Amino acid sequence: MTSDNNAPRTFARSQTQRMLGGVCGGIAEYFGVDVNIVRAAAIVATFVTGGTAILLYLALWMLLPE
Repeated sequence: MTSDNNAPRTFARSQTQRMLGGVCGGIAEYFGVDVNIVRAAAIVATFVTGGTAILLYLALWMLLPE
């Protein structure tokens, strides 16, 4: 008996939980957390890293499949 629970999850941008590029929504879906927590963490990371987190977000936006 096979189960789909063991199927590998794909790390991709979200189609449903998107405000800008779907990166935070994709991260939230992958890890099974609320998208608002991921968005808040992204904002905090932007201030803590002096804006470097924005570059990471843009890179993920370009590299992750939809």
